Amino acid sequence: MSWDDSDNDKNKKDPWSGRKKEQQTPPDLDELVRSLQDKFGGLFGGGGSKGTASKKSPSGPSGANIGILIGLAALIWMASGIYIVDEGNRGVILRFGKYHETTLPGPHWRFPRPIDSAMIINVDQQRFIEIGYRSGANQQASSGVRKEALMLTEDENIIDVRLAVQYKVKSAQDYIFNVRAPEVTLKQSAESALRSVIGKNKMDFVLTEGRSEVVAKVEAKLQAMLDDYETGLIVSSVNLVEAQPPEEVQGAFSDAIRAREDEQRFINESQAYSNEIIPKARGAASRIVQEAQAYEERVKAEAAGDASRFDQLLVQYEVAPEVTRKRLYLETMEDVLGNSKKVIMDVKGGNNVMYLPIDKLMESSATKPAVTPNRFITPPEKSTPTNTGRDTSYRDSGRGR
Repeated sequence: MSWDDSDNDKNKKDPWSGRKKEQQTPPDLDELVRSLQDKFGGLFGGGGSKGTASKKSPSGPSGANIGILIGLAALIWMASGIYIVDEGNRGVILRFGKYHETTLPGPHWRFPRPIDSAMIINVDQQRFIEIGYRSGANQQASSGVRKEALMLTEDENIIDVRLAVQYKVKSAQDYIFNVRAPEVTLKQSAESALRSVIGKNKMDFVLTEGRSEVVAKVEAKLQAMLDDYETGLIVSSVNLVEAQPPEEVQGAFSDAIRAREDEQRFINESQAYSNEIIPKARGAASRIVQEAQAYEERVKAEAAGDASRFDQLLVQYEVAPEVTRKRLYLETMEDVLGNSKKVIMDVKGGNNVMYLPIDKLMESSATKPAVTPNRFITPPEKSTPTNTGRDTSYRDSGRGR
């Protein structure tokens, strides 16, 4: 039996394998491209088939499809103009590259590109710059940082000053258009203002009590310069981080500071001693003056009293001279014997001398209520008439005891 290898009967099976005979051919690339062209042509109103002329579609459906596509593209283009400005930001709208308006936070619409373009600027963000130092690990790496920090004072001394400036954007329009590099301008202006203020003050003033005044002057001068340049920036705060002599003279300057502190301490101690001793001296002088015045008044009063008493005594003496003379004698003896603790009496015409221990008698009279008669006292009746004055003075002395 012969094989029929023709393609007329494709369902004939291979007697050996029992499988259906199939022919596999690669796809035709030209046919694939032609089918794609037919599909796109049908979309825009034209079409065709394989090698045969197809019937043309009417022009109405083709124009409608083109209008839909144009409208869809226009809608997408218009929707691309919607933008949102977050809180704390400002939107700057440029129309053909020129400033048009500034928008506040919220949703907005602008003409899409290439007509309008929007730039979002954060006006609430706190920005800062550093002069004379850099925060971070490489703060000592650049030699330019040290050149920024070294400044000349009025008394021709060099100090190392480090300044930190915090600022914000005040006007988004000025910030974008007026200055090419606002941060660089701000830094150069801050350094210029700082050097101007430091150059008008002495080193001791800058390093000690003048730090707050220097900061205030730098902030005012810096803000004035930024306003003149119309940078659109506003200075929030200026902080003088550090102000000290250069490292090469740090030791000598520390010695000078210690000497100045010792001088001030000595001045304070001497002032304290002066404040302590002067009031005491003034008080002592015032007390001496007051005592002298009191003594003067007392002496004057005693002299006036003595003079008055003498005048009164003179009147009595003129009336009874003998009685007055005897009374003066008795009063004098009373004053003398009243201050004496021992009395020795000698009786005229007699050999016995009487000793009166007045101090013992006073002690005994203080301890005993009853007074014991003294055996040394001579009875008054045995004394002679010539010794009447002596006996009377003795009695007066005993009475005084």
